[in-house]
Amino acid sequence: MTTVHSPTRALTEALIRRASVTPKDEGCLELIEERLAPLGFRFERIEANGVSNLWARRGTARPVLCFAGHTDVVPTGPIVEWESHPFDPVERDGYLYGRGTADMKTSLAAFVTAIEAFVAAHPDHPGSIALLLTSDEEGVATHGTKIVVETLAARGEAMDFCVVGEPTSVDTLGDMIKNGRRGSLNALLRVIGVQGHVAYPQLARNPIHLIAPALAELTAIEWDSGDEYFPPTSFQISNIHSGTGATNIVPGSLEMRFNFRFSPASPAEMLKQRVHQVLDAHHLHYEIDWQLSGNPFLTPRGKLVDAMEGAIEAATGIKPELSTTGGTSDGRFIATHCPEVVEFGPVNASIHKVNERIAVSAIEPLSVAYRGIIERLLLA
Repeated sequence: MTTVHSPTRALTEALIRRASVTPKDEGCLELIEERLAPLGFRFERIEANGVSNLWARRGTARPVLCFAGHTDVVPTGPIVEWESHPFDPVERDGYLYGRGTADMKTSLAAFVTAIEAFVAAHPDHPGSIALLLTSDEEGVATHGTKIVVETLAARGEAMDFCVVGEPTSVDTLGDMIKNGRRGSLNALLRVIGVQGHVAYPQLARNPIHLIAPALAELTAIEWDSGDEYFPPTSFQISNIHSGTGATNIVPGSLEMRFNFRFSPASPAEMLKQRVHQVLDAHHLHYEIDWQLSGNPFLTPRGKLVDAMEGAIEAATGIKPELSTTGGTSDGRFIATHCPEVVEFGPVNASIHKVNERIAVSAIEPLSVAYRGIIERLLLA
């Protein structure tokens, strides 16, 4: 006997069967276009360097409510460690398993079914509904959402509200939404010493020894105290490498990678200046390359946050917590063009892991919550 699943689950499973490991899309966008075409959406493909991007819109008036997400998923890891094939969705013990169940193909399916239900009930709704989808979020993220946003901005096409379907919930669907994200600033530091024999340290300059006092100072700094929405800025070292492998050689250089996850209280330029001040104060000979992955963004309480809170509580019975913790997302690109951006999606406990999963009981409520957001923003 064939099991008939809910519309959102059926679409979720169809998307999971497409092995869209970043930056591949594997036909996910075509599947979504097929569902939205009968609703009167207009589609625009914006291809860049092998990345598939889609801008879809229904309506021409404002306000414009956009749903944003990605069709790509991270690699599976060792398939033998999965209890079932990662691209063959399977239900076990109340959970649907498969790569992308939580991050974020269920959200994409819920976008579609929420829009379908809303348009069926309100075919002549005011405003516009849009989708911004990419296959380049889990990878380098340079030819995906960023390119689409730049295209929209160049021709003056606005977005008023954006909901990103990232998995933000912690213990149960609806317990947390992200109304902002910290910025991310990476650095590669190279400290230059003088290589020599360990028995003649007076003839060498050991970069490991040289960096140690500066490193102690950097790790002890309180960069800021955060604010109402943001936790304090954090400094974390991710890699240190030095030496030749031999036990009798003082190394000639040291490489260190570190990252700031920063709040608006400490802008990127200020962090760079403080790091240089510390390194210069310790008279280090160094080179440093900075890479800004994204500035912080924040949507304070207002129309979008209020609509999301109300829709989630109506769908799940839970009043969500506002948070800006976690990693970066494509929201950082959208926030440069859209004044109100929030993120809401499934529980994130299993994302990027073997046996990624979502509670079956959370699939339809996610669609109901997204529909509630549309109703509160376009029909208010």
